[in-house]
Amino acid sequence: MKPRHHWSLWILILLLILSIALPSIVMYRHGIAHCVLCILPAVLFTVLIGVQMFYAHKHHIRYVAQLNDTCERSRLEAMQKMPLGLCVLDEDGILIHHNAYFLNRIVKGSDCFGRNLFTLLDFDPSLPEQEIIWQERYYLISAIPYHDTDTDTDLTAYIWSDMTDLRTLEQEYAATRPCVLLIMVDSFDDLLQNTKDSTRLETSMAVEKLLEDFISQTNGVLRRMKNDRFLAVIEEQHLQQMINEKFKILDDARQIRVDDKNTVTFSIGVGHGAATLQESEAFAAQSLDMALGRGGDQAAVKTDSGFRFFGGVSKGVEKKSRAKTRVIACALQDMILASSNVYIMGHRFGDLDSIGSACGLAGAVKLMGVPVSVVVDPKKNLAPQLIAQMRETIGDSLFMTPEDAISTITSRSLLIIVDTHNKDILESERLYEAASHVVVIDHHRKNVNYVDNAVVFHHEPYASSACEMVTELIQYFKMNKTIDSCYADCLLSGIMLDTKNFVMRTGVRTFEAAAYLRKIGADTVKVKGLFSGSIEAYRSRTDIVGSAEIVGRHAIAIAPADVPEVRLVAPQAADELLSIQNVDAAFVIYEIGHSISISARSLGAVNVQVIMEALGGGGHQTMAATQIPDISPKEARDRLVGVLSEA
Repeated sequence: MKPRHHWSLWILILLLILSIALPSIVMYRHGIAHCVLCILPAVLFTVLIGVQMFYAHKHHIRYVAQLNDTCERSRLEAMQKMPLGLCVLDEDGILIHHNAYFLNRIVKGSDCFGRNLFTLLDFDPSLPEQEIIWQERYYLISAIPYHDTDTDTDLTAYIWSDMTDLRTLEQEYAATRPCVLLIMVDSFDDLLQNTKDSTRLETSMAVEKLLEDFISQTNGVLRRMKNDRFLAVIEEQHLQQMINEKFKILDDARQIRVDDKNTVTFSIGVGHGAATLQESEAFAAQSLDMALGRGGDQAAVKTDSGFRFFGGVSKGVEKKSRAKTRVIACALQDMILASSNVYIMGHRFGDLDSIGSACGLAGAVKLMGVPVSVVVDPKKNLAPQLIAQMRETIGDSLFMTPEDAISTITSRSLLIIVDTHNKDILESERLYEAASHVVVIDHHRKNVNYVDNAVVFHHEPYASSACEMVTELIQYFKMNKTIDSCYADCLLSGIMLDTKNFVMRTGVRTFEAAAYLRKIGADTVKVKGLFSGSIEAYRSRTDIVGSAEIVGRHAIAIAPADVPEVRLVAPQAADELLSIQNVDAAFVIYEIGHSISISARSLGAVNVQVIMEALGGGGHQTMAATQIPDISPKEARDRLVGVLSEA
């Protein structure tokens, strides 16, 4: 309906002007009689136009009313037919209005009037916008609050947008993202060094057949880069399946036997969550380095918070070649000779391996004519007898407190870290941060928070101890004579500690290192004396072992709060618990200050490192520990049992 043009308004204005101007002119020229004759038509026309405008105004009001009614009908029709769900709820969540889309698509034709939709559809009314899953579809719900003046109530309109197609597309995109896998056969050349050509070929074919079958379950590709290294590209959806199966291929690889003693193991690095293929390959290389640094036979997946590990149940294969050790020894000696002085530091609460390896290396540095100090806390360590014996033999000049080392270190000083590569457990983190040149010598499986700025990072996870690694290094130092026997005693004590008197994690190179130390004067009787303890400590150890409980094939003991030398007694008690029949792993829980510590030991059937990492700690496959703050011993025990049940 189109409104008429109000031409009469202009005529009325014109007549009003004429009714005023024309009578004035006529009266001026012809008198009052003629003036009345002029005014009368103007009055008549004015009345006529007024009547016409009255009816025009009524017509306009009718037009506006009809237009409002048309708009209201259009609005209601649009709301009913729009491709979005609409529902109106009162303050209590009661449905008072909805459109056809909401009725047919969202509630599937069910009568929901008068029902509480907050509980029926399970969405939060306090959020202005939220996404929910309803009947296997994704909906984005937008809330529009308003006040109804007719009923004087507060209402909220909810717009339902179907996001299912978008979310499906997102999921499909995420599931098809490419991931790079770097797969390496652990110590492949060493495994096949003394085997027949037919055995080498058979093993190589078995490895390749296993990997081809593994990748054939996906839509990925596999390429052999070297004899012992493969590259695979798979989609994210297949990687998640491998993670759910905990990389079953690691178990399948161990079924390939080279001889009666050796089996094949894989190390796998996964480039997960990368933006590009190039970045995924870089992530995979980092993950593979972590897997190899933890002893191999495992898969490492890079995550936002670090790395996630699978496998790691096999003992690392000992490398027979010493070429790497010789190269590192030459590089390390050059760095020592170029330094003004050397500091050697281990981990907090240093034991015989940490302090023993530091003392042994210090003896070699002294022979090079470079000032050297072993940085150790004289009160907080687990080798007081070793320190006392060394002070009695060579004096107090060898040892230095962390505070004194920090005050004397310079830009030309060299810091050598032994028996750890974890920044969190260094004897002095401030000394590490102050050092310009850092060297790391460690045998523990690689941790996420490792020292990443070392000039030389000598890391051999298959070695029995840091003392074994130092013993091999000093044999390649170019010196006029060998170290004194007191330093040899220190190195032998560390080897004996970490191997449990040559029982655990011993290889050919372990015995060769011990033989060399014995050759240069190590006294086994003196070394044995370093392991002696007080009668109180022995009684405490016996009490802890006697209070242990057996959970599955694990022994768990809680040490009393008043045990003397508990840091030393607890690991010894864990070692003794392993002698109990049908016990594969032992855990001793003890309290230190406001924290609870757990010392874990195993004979190799259980990877206690993975268990301790789940509780925030770490260590080695057969020797690990953790520290949990602000918790009771019983709560720590419950957490440990929970992790064991999931392992």
